[in-house]
Amino acid sequence: MANHRSLLILLVLSIYFVANIHTCLCAPNISAVCSKQERLALLKFKHSVSDVADILSSWVGNDCCQWERVHCDKVTGKVDSLHLRRREDIYGDQDWLVGNEVSSSLRHLRNLKFLDLSANDFRGSRIPEFIGSLKQLSYLNLSSANFSGVIPPHIGNLSSLKVLDLASFPYDNRLMSDDMSWMSGLSFLKYLDLSYVDLSKAQNRDMVFYLMPFIEVLSLSGCELTNADLGTLSNSSTTLANIKHLDLGYNHFKGQFPGFFQNMTSLEFLDLSYFNFSLSRNSTNFLSTIHYFPKMRLSSCGLHNMHLSPNHLNFTAISIIQHLDLSHNLIGRRFPSVLTNMSSLLSLDLAGNMLNSSVPIMPNLLRLDLTWNEFEHIEDVGIWRQCHLKELTVSDIYPRIEITDSPKNVSECSEYAFEKLNLDLSLKGAFPADSLGRMANLRGLSLSENKLTGPIPESLGRLRLLEELDLSQNQLTGPIPTFNWKLTTLDLSYNRLKGSIPESFGSLTALTYLDLSSNLLTGPIPTSLGRLVSLQLFFVYSNSLNGTVPVPIGQLTELRYLDISDNHLTGSIPESIGQLTKLRKLEISRNSLGVITEAHFAKLSMLKELDISSNSKLTFNVSREWKPPFQLICVDLSSIKIINGFPKWLRTQKKLKVLRLSNASITGPLPTWLRKMPVIDLLDLSHNKLKGPLTNLPNEGSVDVSYTVYKALFLQDNLFNESIPMSLCRRTDLEYLDLSRNRLTGRILECLGNMRNLNTMQFSSNQLSGVIPSYSSFSEENLIQVIKGVSLEYTTTLKYVINMDLSSNNLAGEIPVELMSLSALLGLNLSNNHLNGGIPDSIGNMKALNSLDFSGNQLTGLIPTSIAALNFLSYLNLSHNNLSGRIPTGNQLQTLTDPSIYVGNRDLCGVPLPKNCSNNEDQTAMHKNNSKAANHKSNKVWFYMDIMCGFAAGFWGVIGVLLFKKHWRHKLFMFAEETVDKIYVAVVLRVDKMKRGRESA
Repeated sequence: MANHRSLLILLVLSIYFVANIHTCLCAPNISAVCSKQERLALLKFKHSVSDVADILSSWVGNDCCQWERVHCDKVTGKVDSLHLRRREDIYGDQDWLVGNEVSSSLRHLRNLKFLDLSANDFRGSRIPEFIGSLKQLSYLNLSSANFSGVIPPHIGNLSSLKVLDLASFPYDNRLMSDDMSWMSGLSFLKYLDLSYVDLSKAQNRDMVFYLMPFIEVLSLSGCELTNADLGTLSNSSTTLANIKHLDLGYNHFKGQFPGFFQNMTSLEFLDLSYFNFSLSRNSTNFLSTIHYFPKMRLSSCGLHNMHLSPNHLNFTAISIIQHLDLSHNLIGRRFPSVLTNMSSLLSLDLAGNMLNSSVPIMPNLLRLDLTWNEFEHIEDVGIWRQCHLKELTVSDIYPRIEITDSPKNVSECSEYAFEKLNLDLSLKGAFPADSLGRMANLRGLSLSENKLTGPIPESLGRLRLLEELDLSQNQLTGPIPTFNWKLTTLDLSYNRLKGSIPESFGSLTALTYLDLSSNLLTGPIPTSLGRLVSLQLFFVYSNSLNGTVPVPIGQLTELRYLDISDNHLTGSIPESIGQLTKLRKLEISRNSLGVITEAHFAKLSMLKELDISSNSKLTFNVSREWKPPFQLICVDLSSIKIINGFPKWLRTQKKLKVLRLSNASITGPLPTWLRKMPVIDLLDLSHNKLKGPLTNLPNEGSVDVSYTVYKALFLQDNLFNESIPMSLCRRTDLEYLDLSRNRLTGRILECLGNMRNLNTMQFSSNQLSGVIPSYSSFSEENLIQVIKGVSLEYTTTLKYVINMDLSSNNLAGEIPVELMSLSALLGLNLSNNHLNGGIPDSIGNMKALNSLDFSGNQLTGLIPTSIAALNFLSYLNLSHNNLSGRIPTGNQLQTLTDPSIYVGNRDLCGVPLPKNCSNNEDQTAMHKNNSKAANHKSNKVWFYMDIMCGFAAGFWGVIGVLLFKKHWRHKLFMFAEETVDKIYVAVVLRVDKMKRGRESA
């Protein structure tokens, strides 16, 4: 009978299901299509923003009502909702829009009721005034979208508004208001969030409290409010009569606690964080006067154990509290006993205090946070005794405490209620296999950044409800065990795991995030990783046939994040990876894998980040005509072998922000199509055999200053020639510029001084000539190196290095005095050039300098005594110049005792050289003598210059006249002939007279 009834029910459901399918498939579509004006308005908005994550990729076609994130009224077809909030993603996807401002085209969406632009980046622009014309808006969310400036009062025109969220960033760009009277038009508002909007100079602030009779949620955290603002509330018994959630945290309240809260009978949540209780007249009895609510946040209020003693609290009043946040106070040593007796407590946050004693058992407590305390023993936390807790967080405990399984002499729980357990940055010792293996209800377990040792226990695989497991950054060894099929997130990175990647991973049907990077794994990549789709379908149908409960189709997902980099994996890469249609990030770098072809990317249309670098045996073999299915944001093909020349398929990638092709065996000139590519934030083409000019670097479009990666251009170790192109000066966003070890000629461009963000400039080992430009626009934070005599490679610390390297070129002239104003410069290398003149006396202004190399030039004069003021100098090379005089002493110079620092300067004397300065000459006197000698030498030069100029003027003054005056020439020649004749006659007569004198004698 029961079977017949079941069949009847199944038949009815089947008929209903088929009928509904028929209705859905065959019924005419009566919904209206959006208007052309609204479609064009949305398209203009799309074109006004940068959308690297393709959030708006579905915005094509004529019917905008079918586009994602757009909703239309089913009857009129008018656009009534825009859901453009940044997509929250645990995998680090860059899913937000970037724009210089909100396009005014949205003003044409007159029927808009819902507008959410939150968590995007509008680059500090103003909230547009036209939003005030969207009269039908009932929901407006512009929070955390990087708006700044004054809130436009036009928002007060939105009389239908029920939700308004303008929460600003706590730092950098902030919204502000100079007058809150616009609030008078928002009488139906139920939700208002102005967190971190600066209201310190706003007039009519009291309107926030008085003119909203229906307000239920009010957040004014970090609005620069003071006690005066709270004082105005005490005058009305009807203020915020319907309020349920009130956040006044992180303002400037102090002293006596206001009593008006007692009139708020509907209040359920109160945040008074950063309220300075210690300045009240009787701070220890202060909390007894507070009216308590079910949810209270009293973080960073200076509370200590005396405040929380039973003698100073109204125990009847506090018994109403269910969720209490006392984080970042001064609660020390012993756990406050008053909290133990609060049977109403469900959630307790004591993070950032100084507890180090045993945590009691609180049977009704469900969530407990003990982060940043001072526990010394795991027994004090009582993990193995907390039978009723569902969530426990004990992270960031220093020094780390020893973790052990539950002692035999301690009463253990027959069953643990734990669903989430977070013990990051707190533990050391062997993995607690037995106790964790008995927490059957665990859904999330995080033990990252500890010092856990030993293998991952098989018992974790028996936790059938486990969905998220993070064991990264430990010292775990052994093979990877088998895990259950419900796992969605698995992070085992930065351990010492060995063996192969299990084939069983292919059965983890819910897995979306897998990180096995930085281990000692060997063998091939299992083909099962790329067959998750077919395995999922097989799993569903095979279990259905066997009578077990099938996995709901809606829960089937595919891998989105795969990182197996930095292991010892070998063999071919399975082509099945190319079937992971939802994969967004693929990292297989730093292994010994084989060929990769077009088949490996066959269906990876969602791929955004690709890193296959540092695989010495890997060949990237795709045809020159290949058109990939994806639009990458970041790609790293460094240290592999790329065939067919510069990758032509890159011309299809219009959203690239990071491109690394270093050491990829690429030869020849840069292709001309590369010039038409959008500007790439980080471009690395170093260590190849690229040649020709630099004029074909990506140069299309404007510079995107908002993207999070640093801006760099690495072209070192190639064969580039000709001069530095003027187009390079457009990259005013650059932080790192390396053109070293090429064959560049010509002068260093003056316009490079406009790169205000530049931290590192390396032009060494080229054939650049001329003088070093005197960049007047250099600031302290600019730039620019070989530091301490060796070429350093900066990775994660590159951001903090400020160096300049112009060594091994043909630069001439004097060292610009302007360079000495770079007081933040860490390294300066001008060696092996043709620089002359003296070392600037102001070199002592470069206080941060720790490496200085002027060797191999033609510098003259004294070493300035101010060089002794460089207290951080650890490397100095002034060898092979023409410096003279006594070597300065004192401070950090006393530690630089290597004579080779000064070798090749014939006239230098003093320590550490063996040549002593004669008669203990005073440095100042020697400087004066050298100055006199220099002046004398200068005077001699000017004397001879005067003679030469006088001779030239006289000579050409006569000869020039004779060239143009024929009559003068005749007169001159006649005069000369007569003069010669007279001289001749006089000489003959004189000689004849002398002869006669001898004869007479």
